[in-house]
Amino acid sequence: MAKTLMIVDDSATMRKIIMRTVRMSGLEFDSTEEAGNGAEALEKLKAGPVDIVLCDINMPEMSGTEMVKQARQLPNCKETKIIMVSTESSQDLINSVMADGANGYITKPFTPEKFQEKLSPFMS
Repeated sequence: MAKTLMIVDDSATMRKIIMRTVRMSGLEFDSTEEAGNGAEALEKLKAGPVDIVLCDINMPEMSGTEMVKQARQLPNCKETKIIMVSTESSQDLINSVMADGANGYITKPFTPEKFQEKLSPFMS
């Protein structure tokens, strides 16, 4: 089944690292998009649905936590799986963003195995 992926991070280098790590995990996507912050991601999500979003938390303009809240208000994002990828590891923050609608959480530094573990359930 065709799957689409969006990587949201304010660092272009980190977006490339995440993409390379996802590829190393063995997971395959038919198309991938990138966004530099939550606001840019929301604009792209409004244009068309994405299956899986990997999103940083700390970004300028709009944080990942705010992006999750707003994405969940979009009709075409009800089924989108949003996995946060962040250096933030506070359990309170993780619980909060999960309550706001995130489907998973990966802390940096990450491994291909971690992406495999967290994304595989959403690939069927």
